[in-house]
Amino acid sequence: MTPGEAADAIERVLLDGLDPEAGPARSAVPVPAGELLLMPAASADHVGVKIAGVAPANPAAGLPRITGSYLLLDGPTLQPVALLDGAALTALRTPAVTAVAMRRLAAPDAAHLVLFGAGPQAYGHLDALLAVRPLTRVTVVARSAAPAEALAEYARARGLEAVAGGPAAVAEADLVVCCSTARTPLFDGALVPDRAAVAAVGSHEPDAREVDAALVGRAALYVEARGAALREAGDLLMAGVGEGHELWNLAELVRGEAPVPTDRPRLFKSVGMAWEDLAVAAETHRRGLA
Repeated sequence: MTPGEAADAIERVLLDGLDPEAGPARSAVPVPAGELLLMPAASADHVGVKIAGVAPANPAAGLPRITGSYLLLDGPTLQPVALLDGAALTALRTPAVTAVAMRRLAAPDAAHLVLFGAGPQAYGHLDALLAVRPLTRVTVVARSAAPAEALAEYARARGLEAVAGGPAAVAEADLVVCCSTARTPLFDGALVPDRAAVAAVGSHEPDAREVDAALVGRAALYVEARGAALREAGDLLMAGVGEGHELWNLAELVRGEAPVPTDRPRLFKSVGMAWEDLAVAAETHRRGLA
């Protein structure tokens, strides 16, 4: 399934009436190697659960940081029907969710993407955003030069002008996407132009963030679900966002109920939710791909 097709699957479930606010909370269990995440979701047709491991030491050993599996069951009978690679599913659905948001939040002519991170999510986001916006230029910002240059070369192979750069590149961005493991802000939010849309997807912890309070304070704010964001979105919580702040959820955005101003940045903060995994896993199964 392409990133664009995965985005379409996510949009369909929202347009069909799924309420992101009603989804069960993620369970996070500390384990010696890191963290074990349990993410169940259900619809009339399917039930599913992702069991994901987050192992911070894995990359140093040449192994993926995110591991896991996804079990898909038939909704009416609860019989298992498919077992999917959980890491591959996450690598597809997370950029697809961002693409759904950026179809509405990014300017139609958005051409310059500043991309923080150089891991699997960065590659996935590049492909997904190419499906929804006419990108011509990419600036990759990463901790290490070699991975940044490898991603820039990947972008050049897709016909884009691409370089490895620094955080100040956000001042010239139409789109900024943060998919890193950072726990502190990656750039000065005051530099982001009013025309730009920003997506922060790298963390789901209340004490970690990729964007600063300056950006949060300036921006129109969008989330997958208000409840999940107020539990887990450190980017917002550490900037003082709480119950009284205006947050629009993804269903409202997709249905055209959320305003999209052009006189200030638009920030989409994603923490990853189980209903998204179910939407993409079920569509994969329907297509006979799993």
